[in-house]
Amino acid sequence: MSKIAPILISRRAFAAGLPLLLGACATGRGPTEFSAPVDPTYVAMYGPINDEPFPIPAIDVSKIDPKFLRQRVDYHGPEMPGTIVVDPTHRFLYLVQEGGKAMRYGCGVGKAGFDYQGEAYVGRKATWPRWTPTPTMIQLEPQRYGPYAGGLPGGIDNPLGARALYLYNNGRDTLYRIHGTTEPWSIGQSVSSGCIRLFNHDVIDLYRRVPVGTPVYVLPANSPARSV
Repeated sequence: MSKIAPILISRRAFAAGLPLLLGACATGRGPTEFSAPVDPTYVAMYGPINDEPFPIPAIDVSKIDPKFLRQRVDYHGPEMPGTIVVDPTHRFLYLVQEGGKAMRYGCGVGKAGFDYQGEAYVGRKATWPRWTPTPTMIQLEPQRYGPYAGGLPGGIDNPLGARALYLYNNGRDTLYRIHGTTEPWSIGQSVSSGCIRLFNHDVIDLYRRVPVGTPVYVLPANSPARSV
């Protein structure tokens, strides 16, 4: 893999409490309407999943921009196969493959995601992870988040969704996560806060493909697109 810069978090982001935002992984926007012809392949790919501890409902792919659905694409970037590349500007996450290809997933990204760039690695993985609001969230909105101060067990209503990949750098948790979502409409969107979110169907697929230790590169904002 070509030499890439270490993780950079701006002074402004630290002052604003970026780690607290990244730990939150919550949002407050509503869906954006989109209507497209239904591809039977995607209907099957994003159909109901009933062999999980918590059943995952089907996604209405007719309301999702097709470019944000999982697909293998030509990849234009220097990263080695096996690398996860996050493009927050274009709302894509890539798993680089051999032969100039990549598996591309649509993602949603919080505002904090644009203050984070550089390299990391998957330090640990979790299925149906527990979510805990940050102290700042509880302080700002005690009625909303106070009841969850002790954490919310994994489940279909948990903001982290079905899987989470926890990103580390130099042995330390960056508080940056790649995770599922309870709000499929947020994929392809810039949401109010949180980390990199995928459809539950897609984060399960990615989770199966990557081991702990997988290198991750988060592109700087406004980087050129790595695929068409």
